[in-house]
Amino acid sequence: MSSRPCLVVTTHLDLERVTASRIREEFGLDAEPLPAGFQGLVLAYCREGDPDTLAEKVASRVVEAERVLPVHEHVKASLDEICEAVKKIAPQRLKTHESFAVRTERRGRHSFTSLDVNVRAGACIQGLVGSPVDLENPDKIFWVEILGEEAFISVTPGTIIWKKNYERKPDALKYLRRIVVGQVPYIAEGDASYKVGVRIGRSVQSFEIRELVVTPYTPTEASPLARFIIGLLEGIESRYRIQVKTYGRSVHRTPVSLFDLYQLVRDYRERGVPILATSTRGRYIGEVRDVLRNVFRRSERVLVLVGSREGLPTGVLRLSDLVIDVMPGITLATDIAATSILTAISNVLVEEQSKTQVSNHA
Repeated sequence: MSSRPCLVVTTHLDLERVTASRIREEFGLDAEPLPAGFQGLVLAYCREGDPDTLAEKVASRVVEAERVLPVHEHVKASLDEICEAVKKIAPQRLKTHESFAVRTERRGRHSFTSLDVNVRAGACIQGLVGSPVDLENPDKIFWVEILGEEAFISVTPGTIIWKKNYERKPDALKYLRRIVVGQVPYIAEGDASYKVGVRIGRSVQSFEIRELVVTPYTPTEASPLARFIIGLLEGIESRYRIQVKTYGRSVHRTPVSLFDLYQLVRDYRERGVPILATSTRGRYIGEVRDVLRNVFRRSERVLVLVGSREGLPTGVLRLSDLVIDVMPGITLATDIAATSILTAISNVLVEEQSKTQVSNHA
């Protein structure tokens, strides 16, 4: 019996040969790395056996494999043949009430685009089975992997894709957008202020907080303060560009301002904005989680104060609504303090959101 293509396996670049070797060793299959020179791919051949069962086994035992697709049809890479192929397998693999989507990965030169394949194949499936199209959360996915002149067709459950979001998954952004971080600047010689500024800038932009306020509270030398602020702005811009490029949504660019710490605290108290100070002298966040949640329930803006080196002044702690310690026994370095604090606060808040959503669903 001659062998036939039975699996299309995707992997990271430069791991194609390792992945192919693992498939050969574990399953005794003929595995071809870089088929036709296409990177990130391994094509496996088999003489017998069910491709679906084999795909499950490979996925569970070959950790280098990113995605393992069973080959259900292998045809020439033309719109007509792809249409006939999906029509052949759709009735057995897609029920009328199930939704579906077509995903095409095209490698090589063709007279058509990946979108052309998606539209044509989708129309062929829908015209035959009558199932609805759902591009976001399909029950089934028809994969069309095109390698030069060949097309490999696969059908899998929609759950094969690991998604960032799913139904009832908590959303931390709704809380982070309320947070104004007051950050005491890191003042040091040489490039230290700039480097710490870059790290903090990238961090706060990752969280997309409402605003970052640089808050010196003593007379401060202008040069290292300027380097710190420049680092902040560059770090924010660097992370923001990556987010805009990779996120499938609008991104909030965190604005930066400069304000004396004491004046900021006084101003926010007069406006009735809750103030959370962070300090090793504070209460462990796990002990005051209910208080913290109440603060965010009633407030659209919350000021979170983060110290530098010596920590926050005692007077500021005294005038804060809540003083928390996110990691008892550990003094956080300035460049990771904001990250650790925002993560801890978010975890407390989304934990409650998750419990509420599960309770309501039940």
